[in-house]
Amino acid sequence: MVRRCTGGLICEAQTVERLAHFVSRLAFDIEHLGEQTLREFHADGLVKSPADIFRLNAHEAAIAAREGWGKQSAANLMRAIDARRTISLARFIYALGIRRIGEQNAKLLARHYGSYAHWRSQMLAATQIGSEARQSLGSIMRVGEAIADELVAFFMEQHNRDALDDLAALLTIEDAPPAAEGALSGKVVVFTGTLATMTRPEAKAIAESLGARVTDTVSKKTDLVVLGAEAGSKAKRAAELGVATVDEAGWREMAGLE
Repeated sequence: MVRRCTGGLICEAQTVERLAHFVSRLAFDIEHLGEQTLREFHADGLVKSPADIFRLNAHEAAIAAREGWGKQSAANLMRAIDARRTISLARFIYALGIRRIGEQNAKLLARHYGSYAHWRSQMLAATQIGSEARQSLGSIMRVGEAIADELVAFFMEQHNRDALDDLAALLTIEDAPPAAEGALSGKVVVFTGTLATMTRPEAKAIAESLGARVTDTVSKKTDLVVLGAEAGSKAKRAAELGVATVDEAGWREMAGLE
């Protein structure tokens, strides 16, 4: 059996290392807050979790009085921290230090889910085995099951969720930029029938990454219905409403998969 720490954002055994990752260049990129400083602040009870970094302004006078600091150094640190109270969703996800979530995977997740609120809600939903959110997470291109398992494990722990909410309440987390304009951007898409080359959740994930909104019901607002094998009633409904349809090959071409 492989035992892993589930302490996540508050793991006592790895706190300083996680905090150092949190403030690193590709994450929050906070100047004047190196690993040694974090180690000293942690030892003195000033910083126990990432959120505590953004509460250090309450201790500015005490920090200024520390050996080797002074008023100017403390003020510089506060300015550096304040400059990072707004952060992109991709950097925020990367900064959490979730196992297997490197810079590129954080960008993929941010692009797929769009906003912090949506990402958080979908990660919670994905903790339910067999849920659509769990299937969708595991089928995001280049993310896959192993990474999905790490995300689910993180969100399964109440202390991680509490620490995450504590942190998010102190920040402005910017939505990911919209997908580039293309044939599917802004379109309402429905998939029906069985696809031969991908799962339904994977197809949904690809469509959303290209700027489409995927729904389960064909209506007058639907722009496109992708017809797999044995499409059934949704294909009939699309024909009745005059909604455009494509087969799987046509869908793959539109999605740039061919």
